[in-house]
Parts: sequence; C-alpha cells; structure tokens
Amino acid sequence: MVSTTLMKFVNPCWKPSVEGENSSRGGDTCGRVDGLLWYKDSGTHVNGEFSMAVIQANNLLEDHSQLESGPMSSAESGPQGTFVGIYDGHGGPETARFINDHLFENIKTIHDAEFTLENHGMSADVIHKAFLATEEEFLSLVKKQWLSKPQIASVGSCCLVGAVCSGLLYIANAGDSRAVLGRLEKAVKEVKAIQLSTEHNASIESVREELRLLHPNDPQIVLLKHNVWRVKGVIQVSRSIGDAYLKKTEFNREPLLSKFRLPEPFRDPILKAEPTILVQKVYPEDQFLIFASDGLWEHLSNQEAVDIVNNSPRNGIARKLVKAALCEAAKKREMRFSDLKKIDRGVRRHFHDDITVIVLFLDSHLISRSSWCGPLLSIKAGCGISGNANT
Repeated sequence: MVSTTLMKFVNPCWKPSVEGENSSRGGDTCGRVDGLLWYKDSGTHVNGEFSMAVIQANNLLEDHSQLESGPMSSAESGPQGTFVGIYDGHGGPETARFINDHLFENIKTIHDAEFTLENHGMSADVIHKAFLATEEEFLSLVKKQWLSKPQIASVGSCCLVGAVCSGLLYIANAGDSRAVLGRLEKAVKEVKAIQLSTEHNASIESVREELRLLHPNDPQIVLLKHNVWRVKGVIQVSRSIGDAYLKKTEFNREPLLSKFRLPEPFRDPILKAEPTILVQKVYPEDQFLIFASDGLWEHLSNQEAVDIVNNSPRNGIARKLVKAALCEAAKKREMRFSDLKKIDRGVRRHFHDDITVIVLFLDSHLISRSSWCGPLLSIKAGCGISGNANT
C-alpha cells in the first residue's frame, strides 16, 4: 500500500497558479521525497499552518491513505474553512482513490449546500449524508465492475475527516485512523492530548460488544484469530467505505476469490459506513490537531505525539512524528533506525504499517476571520516515489 496526499486551499480573490519545488514557504505545491518518505514540511491554510508526511512500507505503489484539505466556501460568498481527510485503504487502491475524488464534492453539494459563514453548508448531518452518498456511489461502481473486476468487492478504506469552519471543529471517522487535539491547560501550563475521533476496531471491547448487539444471531461475528480480534475472522475494522463483500450478500460469491467469501450468506451488512461524528467549538487554548492513520498510533501514544509537536518547531513536524514512530518500531525489533531504513518496502510491512500524518495548527486570530486572501495551494503526493505532484 502507499499513502497518497491531496491538499487544496482555494480563495476566491486569488487566481489559481502552480509553483514549483523552489517556491516560497506555503507555495510549494509539490512536496519532497526522501526514500520511502514523501513530505510537505510547511504551508499555510485558512486557519493557520500545516505539515504533512507519508511513509510507505508495502510493495504496492498506490494503496494506502489519502489526505485532502480544501475550500470551505463558494467563490461568491468569500468565507473560508479547512477540510482534512485521511483515507486509509486496504485490499487495493480503488476505494481510497474514489473517496478522494468524491467525498469532499459530496460534502459541498449535498442538498445544494455551500460553505458559508453561517454554517448552512456544514453540519454533522451533511457530513453523515456525504459519507453514505460516497459509499453508495462506490458500491454502484462495484456492481458495474463485478463481472470484469470482482476483486474490487474486497477493497475498502477507513475514512477520517476533519473540518474547521466558522469557529467550529467537525471530526468524522469510520475505521481506525485517529484525530488528536493538543489543548493548552493554562492552570498547569501544559499542552494535553485529547482524542477527538471514535475508532472502530475489533480489538476494542466496546466495538466487539456493538457488533454482538447488531448481530445477536451470529456467534461468530467477532473471532480471535492468531491473538487478534477480527470481524468474521477476516478484518479488524468494523466500519469502512467499500468492502462490498461484507455489506451485500450478492458480492459474497463467485467470481470473488474463495479466500474472501464467507461460508454462509448474510442478511444485514456486517460492516457499516456510518461515521461517528463530533462537533465542538474551537477555543483559543486549542493549539493544533494531529490527523494520522493507525500506523502512527501503533507506536506513539496520544500524549507522546502531542508532546513532540508542542516541543518542536512547526516546520517539518509531520516528518518528525513519522521518524519517532519508526524509531519505536525499530526499537521493538531490537534494531537501529538506520538499519530499518535499509529494509526493502515489501519486507518493511512486517516491521511497521504505512503512516500518513498531517499536523494542522490552529491560530485563533485566523479562525475568527470571515475572509482570507492567502495563496491557492494544491498538492497531491501519491506519486511520492518520483516526487511529482499532480494539481
């Protein structure tokens, strides 16, 4: 698998342009490549600054996470916001790419909604409906390609979305990526980690209990295999977009490969696409947000990640988080980080998962503003091996 990253910042009073590798801070649309690592060290967004990085462990080139940040207004009204998404694919790249192409557009157009200062176009309901619309569109694609490309029924993606719009923060998650807030507690003068996303992984007892309640007549809805809890013994996440073979029984049959097919048909979808959504006000004490796929959180705790961000310069902080996770992965195998870096991508999958990280800094004086005339920036890094960007 690989991590593909897309960021867009649009402002209605600035004509779109594309700048290259040597452009100034905030205008570099390409990012850079260092071995298996793609990174964009620093840039500006509507509500502050950002840093992002993607590390690839697998031997496939386009299959893991996608991150998108985009315009939160119409060209006519002017108000701005920031949209972030991490799409952590499994089984193939198709679902993650599809979400990347459709989810944000669905959020913008659901019921003709547009992003405005009054939040008419952004709500938990809009995000929820956009998730389900994207799911239905992908399942329709699976149906169309079923006979020619049946394996697409076994492809899915976790989906983590964050939006900052008009002083409100929206976090929506389906799967096991995670969003963590760094908030300054003035009484103790420390920045504390607050997990904002709810994860849907069978390793969590409450998730297993939810599955058992939803499927009371299926004693094998969750199984412990090789010391790992899995839904139906095949997948760890309980919510995703895609994975049609676990949602519609019509795809749980030939010509899908037998290794994916369940032994018995099912009536109700085994996995869900509905996200868990949190909406809260952005306070001046809120310093930054860390969005990352589960590969980061396998090696760093919430507070460890927040401490690294809080005690480091903004520039290059996503890269630093990735390196910290890789150092922990190496330590667990009693090896040096320098030795881990020498291992081929296909083999490194046994040492660490792919990791996608974006750190979004929240500057309160920008969040409250009704307009912004910063540069347009469009970045896509998934061709990270070559370092080329698609805008």
